[in-house]
Amino acid sequence: MPALLLVFSGAVALIFQIVWIKQLTLVIGVEVHAIAIGVGAFFAGLGLGSLVWGRIADRTHRPLRLYGLLEFGVSLFGTATTLLLSNAASTFARLEDVSLPLAWALPIAAVAVPAVLMGGTLPVLIRSIVHGGADAGGRLYAANTCGAVIGALLPPFLLIPMLGVRGSALAAAAVGVAVGAVALWVDRTSPRTVPARDVAPPPDARRGAATALALYGIAGAVALGYEIAWSQAIVPFTSTRAFAFSVVLATYLLGIALGAGLFARFAARAGDPWGMFGLLIAAAGAAALLGIVTPGPWLVVAQTAAEAAVLSVTNNDLAGMSARFAVAAIAVVLPATILLGAAFPAALRLVMEDRPTGRGMGAALAVNTIGGIAGTALTGFVLVPALGVVRTLGLLAAGAAAIGLATIAAGGTSRRLKGAIVGVALVSVAVVVLAPADGLARVFPGLRGGSLAFYEEGRGGTVAVVERGTGANRFRRLYIQGVSNSGDAMPSLRYMRLQALLPLIVHNGEPRSALVIGYGTGITAGAMLRHPGLERRVVAELLPAVLKAAPLFKGTFGASSDPRLDIRLRDGRRELQRSDETYDLITLEPPPPSAAGVVNLYSSDFYRLAASRLRPQGIVAQWLPLPTQNEDDTRSLVRSFVDVFPHAMLWTTELHEMLLVGSMDPMTLDLGRIRQRMALPDVAPALAEVGVRSPEVLLATYVMGRDGLVRFARNAPAVTDDRPGIEYATWVRRGDFGLVLPELLNLRDDVPVGGADEAALAAVASRREELLTFYRAGTSALAGDRIGWARDMRSVLAADPDNPYYRWFVRGEP
Repeated sequence: MPALLLVFSGAVALIFQIVWIKQLTLVIGVEVHAIAIGVGAFFAGLGLGSLVWGRIADRTHRPLRLYGLLEFGVSLFGTATTLLLSNAASTFARLEDVSLPLAWALPIAAVAVPAVLMGGTLPVLIRSIVHGGADAGGRLYAANTCGAVIGALLPPFLLIPMLGVRGSALAAAAVGVAVGAVALWVDRTSPRTVPARDVAPPPDARRGAATALALYGIAGAVALGYEIAWSQAIVPFTSTRAFAFSVVLATYLLGIALGAGLFARFAARAGDPWGMFGLLIAAAGAAALLGIVTPGPWLVVAQTAAEAAVLSVTNNDLAGMSARFAVAAIAVVLPATILLGAAFPAALRLVMEDRPTGRGMGAALAVNTIGGIAGTALTGFVLVPALGVVRTLGLLAAGAAAIGLATIAAGGTSRRLKGAIVGVALVSVAVVVLAPADGLARVFPGLRGGSLAFYEEGRGGTVAVVERGTGANRFRRLYIQGVSNSGDAMPSLRYMRLQALLPLIVHNGEPRSALVIGYGTGITAGAMLRHPGLERRVVAELLPAVLKAAPLFKGTFGASSDPRLDIRLRDGRRELQRSDETYDLITLEPPPPSAAGVVNLYSSDFYRLAASRLRPQGIVAQWLPLPTQNEDDTRSLVRSFVDVFPHAMLWTTELHEMLLVGSMDPMTLDLGRIRQRMALPDVAPALAEVGVRSPEVLLATYVMGRDGLVRFARNAPAVTDDRPGIEYATWVRRGDFGLVLPELLNLRDDVPVGGADEAALAAVASRREELLTFYRAGTSALAGDRIGWARDMRSVLAADPDNPYYRWFVRGEP
């Protein structure tokens, strides 16, 4: 029964943790240091709870009752934390201006309080086991971790899509209450436990226990350091979707559970506990290092084979992609985590011997957890940015080897295990010396067919720039966490120039200030420089490495070094929360909305925040990619936009990209004003380079107004902070782009341009038909219809033979 109860405890704790991390991205921004502090508060609470409740457990006669009360507390305070964090963003922002420590105390306390109660569940239940020491402790630890595996998978795959963020937390709380009630019911018929203090002195006071705890704490730092390094290294072989993160986390926890469960039965019989503990830690370090330096093309082949096998059975794209993620996680993460899990009952044997005490279990969990906090901070903020992933893992492996060698001095290790520990340490050293520091860059999946121009494993993620193409059609693409974000090829140049210039040109006022959220390649930010009326140009960018790579991209008008740009290294949503600054234009070019955390910039809650930072006649311009999500998800993205902005338009900026333009004030298209702004000396050539050489061509990209957008959205649910469905949507269905684009174009309105005579209207109509013919050619090409592609492209080029955008698709790479 205790093992089963702990399965549910582990699931409840991980569901709460994932929900809180999601909420913290809204409260303090998607910033690495901020999230690390929030997560650190969770682990600090667990460590403190393990220590405190472990001591209390040894003095209780009824550990099951205490456990049940703890679960009630977890449910109560966990729900309170969820509700608090869901409304804390504005309070946090205001408190930052008053007192930074006070502001940070809010999320830290909110997360730490229920975590203290969670930390007590395992050491308290160990006291309900009358017989057994490391054996029982290892089994319970494995059961608790198995529950955590379930808790890591449930939110993205089931709970959040069905119930939303707050609903997921309430579901976890309901399970916690049920588990607590079961524990109280079982306690009624269970025999009372003799307090540990009445049996013998605390076993962790015996000689050597303090040394074992210290080494296990260091091992915790090394283990969490592995996790941080793995998170950098494995994403290029998976994706930035929340599903991938959960699969990798679940694999990590599964390895811990397997190791603890398998070794628990041998821990009590191990004749050399010191040597076994040292060997397991040292071997885990070597396995973690080998898991990083050995991946190559074979891993991609194995992932593809696994995906195909699962697809053939399930015919489900999400299942196939999850299999792909699992292969990478198993290859890189699983071997080392099995060894780390096995080290837990080995450590318990040294701390508790054969006495099942809450104090011993709590002490082991506490020092390991606190060590993990230190390892997370050191690895994420110091080692990886300074040394890179491979060298960081080498240093961590050296630390693991040092722990192994320390156990030789601490205990009576046998000659055989001494030799094994020394051998493993030598293997780690050899791998560190022989492995190239840029080993991950050499097997970077996005490198196929190109050359690496930039690569940095820095704070917040891996950033790479890959160069492709030949001659005049040579271009570069930006990869963040292994996923292509954008580039400087002609299609990207076109939509990103329009991302900034189109809303500035159609603006009903005289725009003086603009904010770009997401620097990316710098093309959108650079386009702002071409509009002479702007007096304040602000850019919010999250990743420092993106700014380092910025000079490599063409078409930016020197944005990376232009002093007229105020570049702020900050999450875009957080930038709006922390300041009351207002803008005439807020334009967004974040990663695709399905990437983890990015949905924070596509929700109706965000649009309300952005609208509150607009000046009169101000505009929000949102990039709307079409191929990165399913048709239903695109409808939800549009719904979240039109639910906030009473005045909205849709423009097509490129074959695959559209632009949502919204305002709280009426928007009109005045041909005279548009002509005047497009004729500006810096604006005209910037647009002509991407095929927009006249006001008529610009107006031809208009698709529809708000009424058409409402018709397209139908009854789709809006994307909200509580219901971020797009982040947890199933994998993109093949062919959905070919359905969405024609439907949007079929819903098009007449261009509502004012001040135009019949000749101007005819020119707009002609250019619009030309663009629609080009889009028809593009959809034919995507469908494999070469004849249709060739026919329509001949027509397009006959009408506009010198258009650089059209000609790129003939001479360049589509």
